[in-house]
Amino acid sequence: MNKKNSADAGQSPKTLRRRLHPDDRRQQIIDGAVAFFAEVGLDGKTRDLAKKIGITQSLLFKYFATKDALIEAVYEQVYLNRLSPEWTHRIADRSIPLRDRILAFYSDYSRLIFEYNWMRIFMFSGLAGAELNRRYLDHMHQMILRPLLEEIRVAASGSAVPTMEDLWNLHGGIVYIGIRQHIYRMPYTADPNEAIERSVNRFLSAFSVETA
Repeated sequence: MNKKNSADAGQSPKTLRRRLHPDDRRQQIIDGAVAFFAEVGLDGKTRDLAKKIGITQSLLFKYFATKDALIEAVYEQVYLNRLSPEWTHRIADRSIPLRDRILAFYSDYSRLIFEYNWMRIFMFSGLAGAELNRRYLDHMHQMILRPLLEEIRVAASGSAVPTMEDLWNLHGGIVYIGIRQHIYRMPYTADPNEAIERSVNRFLSAFSVETA
């Protein structure tokens, strides 16, 4: 046994945990908070979170001065950091058929959001009236749905003109696939891409957009 291991063997796990680099400790707290708030909601107590992580509440507040600051870090990790700036450019790339662009986006997007922590924190946040939901939806509106609506309107050849409400209905229906799985715990499709493709085809056909 080398000197390091010999020294470590005589110390408690609590002592060893204190040796984490500050960046690693901060990330440990964020990761723990993501799992904790997904399970109990945003009303969960920081003292219970600290106990679950295995640290003191005072150490938690050393890294995050307030609970709101911690929730903001959770929001950035679970939501903002998963949004690709490339999506906006790819949606507007008219060298690719519109249907293919939409399906490519929702294939990427569904892989990111159809998971336990994303869905449950988003639902808890909405029920609590938290600002992060409004910020996220506004970001989606500006970054994805507005440019997508413009592309659909350009491609539509019929008399019906799609509205933003129509597009939110499509988007909400796709998100609901994940809600059924992680919120309602109901049977769900084994291949969400098939359900997404059917929804997109129906939507585009309603506005006389080529789907072949």
